[in-house]
Parts: sequence; C-alpha cells; structure tokens
Amino acid sequence: MAAKKKSAKRATASGGIRSGASKRSVTTSLSAASERRSPCPIACTLDLLGDRWTLLVLRDLFLGRSRFRDFLAAPEGIPTNILTERLGRLCVQGLTERIAAEDGSGRPAYRLTEKGRSLGPLLRAARDWGLAHIEGTAVVREGAAART
Repeated sequence: MAAKKKSAKRATASGGIRSGASKRSVTTSLSAASERRSPCPIACTLDLLGDRWTLLVLRDLFLGRSRFRDFLAAPEGIPTNILTERLGRLCVQGLTERIAAEDGSGRPAYRLTEKGRSLGPLLRAARDWGLAHIEGTAVVREGAAART
C-alpha cells in the first residue's frame, strides 16, 4: 500500500508521470479525492494541465495536428521524451485518444475527445489574454481546425 501511495504522490507532484509511477496511479491520483492535494478545482486542473508543455500539445490538437512528427514541428521544440509522456497522460486522463493515422501507414495519431474539446474556451481565453497583454504575440492558424 505504501508503494502505491508513494507512486501516486510522485505522479501528482509534477502533474505528470515520473519514473516509478504507473499510468494507473496518475488516473487514481487525479480522480480520487483522497489523493488530491486539495479539493480546489483550479489546483486539480493545474495538476493535470499546469506544466510547461501540456497546453501547447492541446493547442496543436485544436489546430489540427495529430501525428507525433506534427507536434515535434511546433516552434517551441518539445523534446521527444516529454511529448511521448504528455500524449500518454492526455490519453489516460481521457482528453485525447490514440487512433490509427488516416494515411493508412499504421502509425498512431491522436485526436481530442469530447472532454478534451471542452477545454476550447480555456485555450481561447489564454490566447485572448496573451494577445491583449503580451506585446508581440500573434495567432498562428493552421488548416480548417484552427478554431480553438
């Protein structure tokens, strides 16, 4: 029991999966009220989305990117190991799902679930705030899916 609890705490401390923490412990730690650091919805949302990369991966999904190589092409330069972990965590949390790529290559692709699409207003608010308050920012549009 102590080992399971230790893994869950490691998973929630950074909002992601750390060495020794299983995907199950992340799901358990973020869904079981007894494992949360607080019942505050902002704190719980930050545990899931509040790292340096997760919102950028979600932004890219809203922009129509779906393949691993597409995410790597973003100008922020996410490292491959972090991208792998974030895509896995988003799938475990039900925000994305892994599907077969449409080109028939057999390679995996990712798409937002209904739960993931519900983050659209949050991303739009962050975008709009940045445009209004951070000089030099601009909206990047890609494809028809650029409606975040």
